[in-house]
Amino acid sequence: MKKAIYSDKKIVIDILTLSFYDNQSVNYIISEKHNKTQIKALMDYSFEQCYLFGSIYLSDDMDACALILYPQKKHFSFKAIWLDINLIFKAIGVTRIFKALKREAAIKKLQPKIDMAYLWFIGVIPSSQHTGIGSKLLTEIIEAKTKEHLPVFLETSTVINLPWYKRFGFEIYAKLELGYTLFFLKVDQN
Repeated sequence: MKKAIYSDKKIVIDILTLSFYDNQSVNYIISEKHNKTQIKALMDYSFEQCYLFGSIYLSDDMDACALILYPQKKHFSFKAIWLDINLIFKAIGVTRIFKALKREAAIKKLQPKIDMAYLWFIGVIPSSQHTGIGSKLLTEIIEAKTKEHLPVFLETSTVINLPWYKRFGFEIYAKLELGYTLFFLKVDQN
């Protein structure tokens, strides 16, 4: 695993766009189902947020990536405001702002207010899925965050991924119904 640098942005966005094309939670946020341009805009936003307030990791072969956000490090900045505005116009759409804000408020209500590593996205390009790359990356992330004494939190709407996360010690601590079920998971190996 290596820490991504800014010049890795395109590859990270490409991996995540391909990985999350059919994801319920992503398609709930964007204004049209399966619109790659809007998904890319969401992933661009997520990359920028994690570059400002988190960490971005790539697998050694550059076929998998993970975006980690440290909510405790987020603070006001004009760049963050600009990113939010771009997200609205390029991914969510003005007519869906309230739906997106309501969803985010419900999520934040269920997330604990503690120092954490929030695994926002982890993805593997489809041609390399089921080869162990994602498992290796997730293992390395958990080990690194354990050394930093940070529990790892995430949400998933992909039910078939629940057993995979559980193999790494994640436990479901909450659920949110949004027309699909969003599962809240955590692993704390400190």
